[in-house]
Amino acid sequence: MSTLRVAFAQILSGSDPQENLELVATYAAEAATQGAQLVIFPEATMRRFGLPLAEVAEPVDGGWAQQLGKIAEHHQLVIIAGMFTPGEDGRIKNTLRAVGPDVDAYYDKIHLFDAFGFRESDTVAPGVEPVMITVGEAKVGLTTCYDVRFPGLYISLAERGAEVICVAASWGAGAGKIEQWQLLTRARALDSTAYVLAAGQADPAAAGVVLDGTAPTGVGYSAAISPRGEVIQSLAAEVGLLLTDLDLDEVAKTRATIPVLANRRF
Repeated sequence: MSTLRVAFAQILSGSDPQENLELVATYAAEAATQGAQLVIFPEATMRRFGLPLAEVAEPVDGGWAQQLGKIAEHHQLVIIAGMFTPGEDGRIKNTLRAVGPDVDAYYDKIHLFDAFGFRESDTVAPGVEPVMITVGEAKVGLTTCYDVRFPGLYISLAERGAEVICVAASWGAGAGKIEQWQLLTRARALDSTAYVLAAGQADPAAAGVVLDGTAPTGVGYSAAISPRGEVIQSLAAEVGLLLTDLDLDEVAKTRATIPVLANRRF
């Protein structure tokens, strides 16, 4: 049996990128002691939404990302975390950075969150290409937050060989939003017949933090979803670390039993 041990770090990012790196180091250390090969941090790990982001944006090989890489190397695991990088026409990019042993990649969020009264595209330029990394024996696709509403990206990653698809998020709060997050992540697992690893920011309210504005700052409920759309493990709204073992052989078994990728016509 081929397995992958993954960890979800459901943190609450603050305003200071360096302090947020310290959070990464703390959670990565704990994940490493429990044998994780991959630890996923949320979108906007570098700095939470609702604050100016251009002033902290750095290149993918800048100081923040270099320190992220040193943490990953020290603990001999792969880290995926959300940061912000310079973009075109004065905008930035919402970037997932993946670093660790034999991994050095980044994904720029393709689908921008222009919804629920928020316009991410005013300050963020979209990415173009899907991205996949290899962790151990697993092919892992990278997606960010609002991407989860677009089945085509998940199907595309699966057709490129992804057995596991991460969605790092800072989900927006509101009526029905937790239920949408749970429904969408399970649906994308069924669409792709891949594991979906949904890692979100914790809910600030659960920590007694009151934030103003409409920026999406997290609701929690990180979860591991099976290729059959079943919730394997999940967290609630509070900060926490979740570990789970993925049986990669289940992907091939599910795709043989429910061959939606092979059977689809458009």
